[in-house]
Amino acid sequence: MSYDKRHRALHSSQVTKTAAELARRFKEDVHKAEAAGVLHDISVIIPNEQRVEAAESLGIGLFEEEKEFPMILHQRLSRKFASLFFGVDDREVLNAVTCHTTLWQGPSRMDMIVFLADKISWDQEGVPPYLDLVNRALDMSLESAAYTMVKYMMDNRSKLAVVHPWLAGAYDYFLNKERDEGLSAAVLR
Repeated sequence: MSYDKRHRALHSSQVTKTAAELARRFKEDVHKAEAAGVLHDISVIIPNEQRVEAAESLGIGLFEEEKEFPMILHQRLSRKFASLFFGVDDREVLNAVTCHTTLWQGPSRMDMIVFLADKISWDQEGVPPYLDLVNRALDMSLESAAYTMVKYMMDNRSKLAVVHPWLAGAYDYFLNKERDEGLSAAVLR
């Protein structure tokens, strides 16, 4: 398997920049956002077919969805790498790295910032199909944007390899906030 270091470095640089911009915009710690952006994909050097074994050897308990689709394990492996190899012990940074692909139930503002930065600065060709929707939601609030992205993912779950339990938990969390607090997601016009 060939590892495209330049592509990954560019993506991580873009996520770092976007996370810093979002942190400034929503008055959160820019340095923590940048740290999480730099670290969010550091474990992708491990090939997908070796991620389950690597996670197990590091004592990470696995979900069935992660065994079925090991690519998604990189978020949890990256947390472990940040801690073990770079000495990162800031819980806010580590948590944001841990859930940057799926988010999770009860996310912090930093979790949402890094999750959104990863999605806005996606690592595929072209423009993300949800970008306008997320940008409109960002004009409402950080939570609305995170909800919009999670809702987009769940509305398009047939295109996902798996629905990670954390993603499902994030969706339930935002649905409850919509019902109880009037949080809204951006909708297609």
